[in-house]
Amino acid sequence: MSSPHLSMTVLMTPDMANFSGKVHGGQILRLLDQVAYACAARYAGSYVVTLSVDSVIFREPVQVGELLTFLASVNHTGNTSMEVGVKVVAENIRTQAVRHVNSCFFTMVALDEAGKPQKVRPLPIETPEALRRFEAAKVRRQLRQELQRRFDETRQSSSTGGT
Repeated sequence: MSSPHLSMTVLMTPDMANFSGKVHGGQILRLLDQVAYACAARYAGSYVVTLSVDSVIFREPVQVGELLTFLASVNHTGNTSMEVGVKVVAENIRTQAVRHVNSCFFTMVALDEAGKPQKVRPLPIETPEALRRFEAAKVRRQLRQELQRRFDETRQSSSTGGT
């Protein structure tokens, strides 16, 4: 059985820098998507696609030359989707100072060979930390569903000429 956890470490190189000399947020987003994909695909044992990304918080800038470690975890599974939480930690190689620089949550959907949504096995909850993550993910899922419902109502109202 595949683990619901994955870590990946990448050295931040000069080609990843933006105009201010810090690592470009888009580069970090690309890596976040890759690690979320790898974590979800390994857990599901199938292809996955990104449905949404929530709460991307860039807490501190990342410097060229730092090591970024991406710590991913499947926090919740639904019928065909999974929430993958990713925490990013930067390490200054010379001083070994470590700091939390980013966190976010991805919703990934498992796909079969034909590209259709595929059932995902339930997530085993074996530790208090896994239970905490699972419960928090349920709340985030409910909030996403409520936001989608409100968006749909607003869109429907504006397309019918309502206020």
